Amino acid sequence: MEQNFSWLHRGTVEIFPQPSNPQSDALSLSKGEVASLEKTLATSDRPLRVKLGIDPTGADIHLGHSIPVRKLRTFQDAGHTAVLIIGDFTAQIGDPSGKSDVRRSLSPEQVAENAKNYLEQVKPILDFDTPGRLEVRYNSEWLAKLDLSEILHLLSTMTVGQMLAKEGFAERYHKESPIFLHEFLYPLMQGYDSVAVDADVELGGTDQKFNIAVGRDLQRHFGKNPQFGLLLPILIGTDGVQKMSKSLNNYVGLSDHPSQKYQKLQAITDNLLEQYFELLTDLSLEYLPENPRVRQKLLAWEVARQYHGKEAADEAQKAAESGGEKGDLPEFSLATVEFPAKLFQILNFSGLCKSGGEGKRKIKEGGVKIDGDRITDIDTTFAQPRELQGKVLQLGKNKFVRLVM
Repeated sequence: MEQNFSWLHRGTVEIFPQPSNPQSDALSLSKGEVASLEKTLATSDRPLRVKLGIDPTGADIHLGHSIPVRKLRTFQDAGHTAVLIIGDFTAQIGDPSGKSDVRRSLSPEQVAENAKNYLEQVKPILDFDTPGRLEVRYNSEWLAKLDLSEILHLLSTMTVGQMLAKEGFAERYHKESPIFLHEFLYPLMQGYDSVAVDADVELGGTDQKFNIAVGRDLQRHFGKNPQFGLLLPILIGTDGVQKMSKSLNNYVGLSDHPSQKYQKLQAITDNLLEQYFELLTDLSLEYLPENPRVRQKLLAWEVARQYHGKEAADEAQKAAESGGEKGDLPEFSLATVEFPAKLFQILNFSGLCKSGGEGKRKIKEGGVKIDGDRITDIDTTFAQPRELQGKVLQLGKNKFVRLVM
């Protein structure tokens, strides 16, 4: 029976390799070519091993990073095994893809802390509970054990010319920007990950095609079946112009408060709405509201719901609507507060409560949250305003202020 692989192709830019005649797998196979990924999925007598590598080079993940993680979940739901590789070893080099300069080196301690944060942030996306559906691996398991002779062997599988064909390297070479030898190791080590975990499919952004292709070559070199590559688009940021990036401040973080997510997403420009729905939700694109403003609100609510639940999404929507058409939360300047300060005092000074006594009572009743975390200790004290900078103070379901310095 013909299977529906709409889940495979949703938001997918490219799957490689493809048979020269994808309409006839039998003809392609008779010519000695590889079967399509669809044919492989349909006929395999075992779950495929689907690899996604994440280098914990920062503390947080944004919605752009979530796209391949969400695709990994679709493979899980189709019965396959997700192999999530935490690049604790490769993060110490840093992926040079798309970079105009050498990446800053990270200490093992920084990498370990970032990895812990990353896993927490992808838990709402991936199935961590069903046996056999997820392997979390750290590539230091195998890369840290390579001796010099094995590293030399890896290096011998590629030429300098092949490395310089990589887009980022080529650009830097022509600009006479420094390229350090250890950066050449990154594609080889990421490719070796595919050898180590016997990957059948590797997911990545369109900027990862070179690295995924290196993985195919190394698998072939080591006598294994080469993986398929599945490429996904790079998400345009909230500015509607450049790719989503923390450095450009056009991002929506997975760890953002639901109100922050909602506010940012309800302002996404009309021309990006369909791409955001396609890549960040499971909603059918055929039945989206026609009104762009209603679409914006639906997108904002749906993403907030995915990561925080329906109640939090409803609260975020109410807070945005109470803040006016732009959905901006009112701000309270902590400069007017003398620190150290009690939470009930801040509730009073910010105008959320009419008095410190009311603030204490609301805290005791469990009606006060900071960035979604309920506070019930009336003696909660903050030593410095920076502890609260940018956080959302919430009273009940409908009263919010953003705390700023």
